[in-house]
Amino acid sequence: MGEARFTEPKTVEVTLNSGGSRQLRGDRVFLNLGSRASIPKVPGLAEARPLTHVEALNLERLPDHLIVIGGGYVGLEFAQAVRRFGSRVTILQHGKQLLEREDPDVAAAIAQLMKDEGIDVVLQADVRDVAGQSGAGVEVRVREGGVEKAIEASDILVAAGRTPNTDRVNVDNGGVRLDSRGYVQVNDRLQTSAADVWAMGDCAGSPQFTHVGFDDFRVVLDNLNGGSRTTRDRLIPYCLFTDPELAHVGKSETELKAQNVSYRIAKLPMSFVLRTRTLSQTRGFAKAMVGADDRILGFTAFGAEASEMMGIVQTAMLGGLPYTVLRDAIFTHPTIAEGLVSLFGSPLQEPNSK
Repeated sequence: MGEARFTEPKTVEVTLNSGGSRQLRGDRVFLNLGSRASIPKVPGLAEARPLTHVEALNLERLPDHLIVIGGGYVGLEFAQAVRRFGSRVTILQHGKQLLEREDPDVAAAIAQLMKDEGIDVVLQADVRDVAGQSGAGVEVRVREGGVEKAIEASDILVAAGRTPNTDRVNVDNGGVRLDSRGYVQVNDRLQTSAADVWAMGDCAGSPQFTHVGFDDFRVVLDNLNGGSRTTRDRLIPYCLFTDPELAHVGKSETELKAQNVSYRIAKLPMSFVLRTRTLSQTRGFAKAMVGADDRILGFTAFGAEASEMMGIVQTAMLGGLPYTVLRDAIFTHPTIAEGLVSLFGSPLQEPNSK
């Protein structure tokens, strides 16, 4: 147990937690360095000792008023959870919408959820400076729409992206090159610039999800065993675990429009899925983008058990099946999968006519 740093190619010196050090050399080196929460360079923010997801999970008290800096996945999940425990919560989001990479209708639905939970959401918030100590009391000065205001709270949670832990291992000594953002440069087999050195997970610039990190290991292992598995064209699903869930796989409408890809769309309120009525959780919607060849290009669901519905669509996408296979399938009643029959059962619409 300790902290390792390259001293030369394939050789590291480990500063041991118990004291002293050891030098280790291997025929192969695998970098699984992970990442940490980024702290934006806002005057006074680092000095305020804000919470990150790590400290938030270890809290043994309830914040009176929590300010969350960042309207992404980590920020939204913690904001809802802490609010439901009884805290006041304010989300400060620098962009024009929550979940900046999602389609506008998805972001709007999430924003409405936060509002209904009693969470104050401030969009296009430019955090100017922070005074005080998180846990003892802070004041955050924010510019919103050209107007500055001060928000007082008991605690701050920073959820504004992640920084790879590549700055701690002296990669230059190991002959390992980084990209402009500090991630390890890898090819589609996750090989680095150094011979017999691989990188995987967050530090390799892979999408920052546990299931992607696990697949990175499978890519490396397969290639070590003579296989040809790569990271190229992986179909990567992801979920936002608020209540209800948001689940997505494939292309979004925003991406398809930017790439000038022709598509049709199917969209359905989750209240039309009978399973949501048995659960008394009818909020949300599902939508699927379908290409000219009837294959599914992307899928998004916001609602109860959305991740389970997504898994079925992902399987169809992996198999290259047309959407009609799901439309015509017989799913058990009443399950969330049954909603796919309703989703794909109505005529597909052009994007501008829905």
